[in-house]
Amino acid sequence: MVRCADDSLYIGITTDLVRRIEEHNGQGKRGAKYTKNRRPVALVFHEPCVDRAMASSREHQLKKLNRSQKLALLNTA
Repeated sequence: MVRCADDSLYIGITTDLVRRIEEHNGQGKRGAKYTKNRRPVALVFHEPCVDRAMASSREHQLKKLNRSQKLALLNTA
């Protein structure tokens, strides 16, 4: 989960966390459309997963949370 410059939260999955944050911040060609106009972004939360299927499932769970629930998750991490 990254916090964007406009204080919004973006959730996604990756196999290379450092590379993905750099991409979201404009380095490379593959940053998300959502973060393009909300730079810079900062990593605020991450969880390791065993495989892509588990990561996708967890991403879906986190995206269903409302903002206050996401902030509560950040406060407990």
